[in-house]
Amino acid sequence: MASSKKRILIVDDDQIIRDSLCEFLKLEGFECNGASCFNEALIELEKQVYNVVITDVNMPETNGFELLRVVRKRYPEIVTIIITGYGTIESAVEAIKMGAYDYLTKPIVDDEIRMIVNRALEQQSLLEENRNLKNQLKSHYGLNNIVGHDYKMLKIFDLVEAVADSKATVLISGQSGTGKSLIARGIHHQSDRMEKPFVEVSCGSLPETLLESELFGHVKGSFTGAVSDKKGKFLAADGGTIFLDEINSATPSFQLKLLRVIQEKQFEPVGANKTETVDVRIILATNQDLQEEVREGRFREDLYYRINVVNIELPPLAERRTDVPLLADKFLKTMCETHGKTKTGFSDEALHHMENYSWPGNVRELENAIERAVVLSRQSQIMAEDLPANIVSQSSSINTEISTKPMSLRDALEEPERQIIEAALRRHNWNRQVTAEALEINRTTLYKKMKRYNLEVDPMVSAAK
Repeated sequence: MASSKKRILIVDDDQIIRDSLCEFLKLEGFECNGASCFNEALIELEKQVYNVVITDVNMPETNGFELLRVVRKRYPEIVTIIITGYGTIESAVEAIKMGAYDYLTKPIVDDEIRMIVNRALEQQSLLEENRNLKNQLKSHYGLNNIVGHDYKMLKIFDLVEAVADSKATVLISGQSGTGKSLIARGIHHQSDRMEKPFVEVSCGSLPETLLESELFGHVKGSFTGAVSDKKGKFLAADGGTIFLDEINSATPSFQLKLLRVIQEKQFEPVGANKTETVDVRIILATNQDLQEEVREGRFREDLYYRINVVNIELPPLAERRTDVPLLADKFLKTMCETHGKTKTGFSDEALHHMENYSWPGNVRELENAIERAVVLSRQSQIMAEDLPANIVSQSSSINTEISTKPMSLRDALEEPERQIIEAALRRHNWNRQVTAEALEINRTTLYKKMKRYNLEVDPMVSAAK
């Protein structure tokens, strides 16, 4: 093996064995030091970084198993190999259970120790790569990656941290594009399940027959096209987290099956008689008001109360405008890396338009707008003309109306108030009672303002007609 000077510590009270092993491994291209006992080994480990520890079991005062235990606790990145002159099956099994890479009996054969050390270093390299990947995932999906300084988002971050390590079912509600999937991943990566699978399923994108098979799996021949057994998403997420997006689109019959899974963590694959049991954390998301769905008879009341243990409600971007510049900067860096561009930032005019736009598509629309601007811009900064026309025109029309038309302060505040009310109505599916509670005004006041701003009907529905 062409070693890049990996460092090995030999721990043995027999000086002849210790020195001979050190000499052999140095000839193999390794840096090698020796220690005669437990305490000397700890001093060496504190002095410098080691890749492998090879320790004898039988030593005065403290044995090799205790050293293995300390190394595993304090230096988990080190690979440990146990050697002894009195090998038994029981002690070998104990060493492996405690985390030793391998177990050798004396006398040590050169070819054997060479092979085991090389394999141990290969495992260490894989473990290091695995740790780096996990750190990247944590960095990408952790809460630090979710931008938000608005007080509503800060409260959500606190709630995520509070529920992450619990087993409680979480319901995330909010308009499309507000980042429900990102919050779900944030909960998973803050929890003690972060090293287990995170499985995401969009319930709205699959018909009921396929959705059941996708989630619970099926056996061969259970329906036309089932040419082999299939493991479902719930089994794939065993030990980890499953995220069911757009749960409001689930049919009544599927809701009943889901209720059982949430209550008992048990289900049968399509066409199977065997009951499967899983250990999964369930997170769900909806872009509709489930209370209204329950009132309209489209969503089971018992399922609603079962999944609504912890409710995280994401605000639309129009209600957290102070986060727009922060999000825009984040997306600008990401898109510049993706497309190989260099941009220094946004012009004041471009930022002004983005801050005044209503963002009906929320964070997703902002991300798409920034990507478009990065791709099309020919200047070092993102200018107003690089933004989609609807963003500039909406902002300009508001500013023109305010700047050119003599008006009282009350009249000048009408348009922002109308936008806030319309955004709240959309978020709550035009339910007046729920919207009034969210805006902290009474229903009569809301109704009067809706009439004043001609918001009695969803403008999107009206335009479609």
